[in-house]
Amino acid sequence: MRIALMIEGQEGVTWDEWLAIAHTAEAHGIESLFRSDHYAAILGEGRGSLDAWATLAGLAATTARIRLGTMVSPATFRHPSVLARMATTVDHISGGRAELGMGAGWYELEHRRQGFPFPSVQHRFDLFAEQVAIVVRSWTETGFGFAGEHYTLTDQTALPRPVQLPHPPLVLGGSARPRSAALAARFAQEYNTPGATPAQCAERRAGLDRACTDAGRDPDSLPLSVMTACVIGDDRAEVDRRLEALLRILGETRDADAVIASKPQWLVGTTAEVAEQIEAYREAGVQRVFLQHLDHRDLDAIALIGDRLLPLVGGGRTA
Repeated sequence: MRIALMIEGQEGVTWDEWLAIAHTAEAHGIESLFRSDHYAAILGEGRGSLDAWATLAGLAATTARIRLGTMVSPATFRHPSVLARMATTVDHISGGRAELGMGAGWYELEHRRQGFPFPSVQHRFDLFAEQVAIVVRSWTETGFGFAGEHYTLTDQTALPRPVQLPHPPLVLGGSARPRSAALAARFAQEYNTPGATPAQCAERRAGLDRACTDAGRDPDSLPLSVMTACVIGDDRAEVDRRLEALLRILGETRDADAVIASKPQWLVGTTAEVAEQIEAYREAGVQRVFLQHLDHRDLDAIALIGDRLLPLVGGGRTA
């Protein structure tokens, strides 16, 4: 099982904190660090957000091994030619460690605040589908044209090419409904589903398998990943302490047991207990887990994931 560290960057993560997070994750052998791509806080008001791709570019220059990506960049934020070039730039700065997560966009409030259009779900997915095609073709084709409903490109050759060939891994996000699964079967190297239980992941794995079969693609070539919150400790006392800290961050008034009962997809427990919970995802067809570390100032938890959890789940450690 591959493990990625996922940070909600819109929740007031400062540049110094980003450096500490990335360097801690890298020092403790975590393979990849992903960040959300939002401009407005979700968990609480008054929290700032540095730009996702500018952050990754800075981290790329100050790290050596850890892979870096977004989970996910919304289609409503940027022109696909710009997004493709941003990812290529981070791939060059990092020496080939960039990954691009893309989605249709969902957070209406931040669109209103930033002045970004927020069209219907159908319209956003149409944008998303065209963007995915343009990004991949920008990375791989020469002198291509594109004439869609939303974007038109003429004689496009995007240089330089990414360091990773044929291009950086493309991760598409969603719930594996038929149209989303079909898009992933055509273009993606990974499909990520957020906040899903193992049972839901098994259903979504089946949907991806059907889409791959319909597209003439080997289903095993399209891994499924899941993103979910993780609260981990060396012992029960440490777990309880971290859980209480997280509830304060979330502004929760319910007790911890009630919150956990309402979040069956959360990974909560000692390292051994979380490893068992991850095994249920493996059995459901998941090949990578994005651990949402919502208390981003807790660097000891990041070290614990690398030092104690990775060996238990077979995730290994980067050298």
